Amino acid sequence: MSQGYLETRAIARAHGLVTVCEEAACPNIGECWAKGHATFMILGAVCTRACAFCHVATGKPKGVDAAEPERVAAAVRALGLLHVVVTSVDRDDLADGGAEQFCKTVAAIRASSPSASVEILTPDFRNKAGALETVLRAPPDVFNHNIETVPRLYPSVRPGSRYFTSLSLLERAKECVKECTQSRDATLFTKSGLMVGLGESDEEVFQVMDDLRAAGVDFLTIGQYLRPTAAHAAVCRYVSPQGFARLRAVAQAKGFLMVAATPMTRSSYHAGEDFAALRKARIAQTNSPN
Repeated sequence: MSQGYLETRAIARAHGLVTVCEEAACPNIGECWAKGHATFMILGAVCTRACAFCHVATGKPKGVDAAEPERVAAAVRALGLLHVVVTSVDRDDLADGGAEQFCKTVAAIRASSPSASVEILTPDFRNKAGALETVLRAPPDVFNHNIETVPRLYPSVRPGSRYFTSLSLLERAKECVKECTQSRDATLFTKSGLMVGLGESDEEVFQVMDDLRAAGVDFLTIGQYLRPTAAHAAVCRYVSPQGFARLRAVAQAKGFLMVAATPMTRSSYHAGEDFAALRKARIAQTNSPN
């Protein structure tokens, strides 16, 4: 409840916005909000899916708020954010899965805060033809979609999602941004995240790493699953800091441009600093004689 936290909360409330920091019960909210870093969750606070790990409410969402993109942009400006992360609930009830709202929100942020970099964390838009193309029309700097867990656990952990649908989305994103912007020079960082502690083995995690690298993912985040309530999936193991260091070393050896792996790592945790490091890594890779 620092002064910075209270100011961040007041700005989010004043603009009538939802944050994933609150809705997902993120353990890092005190640290991030003290610095004025909030992750906005568009398209409401009610999700059409019921993942076993997620604290976000499930049910029948309300309609799309046409004024929301401008309110997000105004809050970004009020907070003075240099790197913005925007996510959403799953909206399987919408014909485009909410893709148009992502596009409008990115465009509004670009117009209001042209020097800010924008990262989006999207649903999988399952069975929504053209949704990815719509999202990337106003191209973000980072396209993030979390794979979340290993394929064996999808039926129990992510029953409404499909592992290979998520992989395909990540693989298509880079080429899609070039097609959608009609620029062969358009660049996009892709990012995905994993939780550990849901019953997976390290060997299964390593296979997911290989799958993500084959899909061209640049940045991998790995964090400890923490049970939001007793009604959610149980924690099967707590990975030690040394275990996270091993996961990070393996992921780096597999060729990810950047890896963040600690117990408290979450998709948007330290996202601004990580984006700056990601750009430096890309430049170093481009300039490398190898």
